[in-house]
Amino acid sequence: MEEKISNFLTEIIEEDLAEGRVKEIHTRFPPEPNGYLHIGSAKAIWINWSIAKQYGGKFNLRYDDTNPSHEDVEYVDSILEDLRWLGAEPNGGIYYGSDYFDQCYEYAEQLIRDGKAYVDDLTREQMQEYRGQDAGKPSRPSPWRDRTPEENLDLFRRMRAGEFPDGSKTLRAKIDLASPNMNMRDPAIYRIMRAHHHRQGDKWCIYPLYDFAHPIQDAIEGITHSMCSLEFENHRPLYEWVIDNLHLGPFPIQREFARLNITHTVMSKRYLRKLVETGVVDGWDDPRLPTLCALRRRGYTPSSIFEFVKKAGVAKANSLVDNRLLEHCIRSELDPVALRRVAVLDPVKLVITNYPAGKTEEFQLPNNPKDETAGTRAVPFTGEVWIDRSDFAEVPPPKYQRLKPDGEVRLMGAYIVKCTGFEKDEQGNVTKILCTADLETGNGMPADGRKVRGTIHWVSTAHAVDAQVRLYGDLFGEENMGELPEGKTYDDYLNPDSVQVMPHAKLEPALKDARPGERFQFVRMGYFTPDSKHPGVYNRIVTLKDSFSKTLK
Repeated sequence: MEEKISNFLTEIIEEDLAEGRVKEIHTRFPPEPNGYLHIGSAKAIWINWSIAKQYGGKFNLRYDDTNPSHEDVEYVDSILEDLRWLGAEPNGGIYYGSDYFDQCYEYAEQLIRDGKAYVDDLTREQMQEYRGQDAGKPSRPSPWRDRTPEENLDLFRRMRAGEFPDGSKTLRAKIDLASPNMNMRDPAIYRIMRAHHHRQGDKWCIYPLYDFAHPIQDAIEGITHSMCSLEFENHRPLYEWVIDNLHLGPFPIQREFARLNITHTVMSKRYLRKLVETGVVDGWDDPRLPTLCALRRRGYTPSSIFEFVKKAGVAKANSLVDNRLLEHCIRSELDPVALRRVAVLDPVKLVITNYPAGKTEEFQLPNNPKDETAGTRAVPFTGEVWIDRSDFAEVPPPKYQRLKPDGEVRLMGAYIVKCTGFEKDEQGNVTKILCTADLETGNGMPADGRKVRGTIHWVSTAHAVDAQVRLYGDLFGEENMGELPEGKTYDDYLNPDSVQVMPHAKLEPALKDARPGERFQFVRMGYFTPDSKHPGVYNRIVTLKDSFSKTLK
């Protein structure tokens, strides 16, 4: 049985249902197709989709495609792909705001006839000045505010016919120039813009603004609760003004929740696009980005993302969520189910001098020690193996329990070996480690009862699969990217070490045919998945160490 969602939004909905104000809950997710969805979008999706699901209602996907100058079919397709990947199927239907352009236009004419909208000749800059927008001054009426409905209707129809240049006229709602809410000071609701639309072609040269189109679209689709992020709270009076003055109510109603802000993360689609276009990252799906396609490529699951959203909470006040919580969610999900595999990321050769030449044997290693039903697999062993460079120290630090000169370690699941020597190149790098094996310890402890504390992993050189492994960190060095010092930009905090490439990794043969979407724990290393764009490359999803679990407790 699924856990019931409870927050201030569900309280509003339950009250509306109990009072009989609404019979069926109908929600929507209205993304603008001007970029790829990110994890902040996942919060809006989860809220609207899960609430509709909990109350047996409907959930719509509606593209807010009212600004063709920034939109692209690529983004339209990616949004639906991400939504379905998350499992949030829009059971109420898939819609486009542009399909309502005719109705929006008719409603605009209705406002004009009612004396509640007028055509204005002020430029954008002049309009800001008249509204008192720049200096916080009292607003003053436009010289064209008192045009007659007949004159306004004629001008608006000529705007639609293409008689006027872009930006030369706007249609403004006539509301309240003295309002303390800037959104109510005669906001623009239509503008002239000649731009080819991905669905409407060149039919229109005027387009409705979001604040006017959104409530109309909600009403047409029968949306009951229009739930959006907190930056739209000041827009709610305008939303309600449109509903009331076009007699579209009593529903929909708009309610706001705090957006998702995460440490070391930037959610601005404009800036993410800049990173993509300037080649700072490897496309919109670069595993360092917060986009959903990037999280998918990195190896995150839909369930881990939704679990993160749930744990982050739904509140009315903005807050900053630690990105380690997201890592904790995927780590907790993968730990009990991910198959264990061996990978040596920074290899150095270890030669067992007393092991029979040409011999190959197999050792059984567990697929998942936390799941007995996962069974074991046969891993080939030879007299030459790769070990990780960090598992050998020529001059070991105190309490070092890995391999060192004259020291012993267990090769995981196989023999105990003792270092008898090593070779170095001209630069002083260790190139080969020489050992002898206690050949009686393949399946047990030493016969003399001595204790060997260290265990290291290994891969047979004769059977290793070559791969490149990428270790990802935070893309930004600053914790709170929403509050930067004056004069600083996002660029100032880009982390130059956000990805570490291990070009010569050696994997056990069981990973030879692994596919993107499969997730493994590389023992002692972390959780990894094959990259979906570059064959032979593995991305680290998350490390093994969970530094956030104590915080949760």
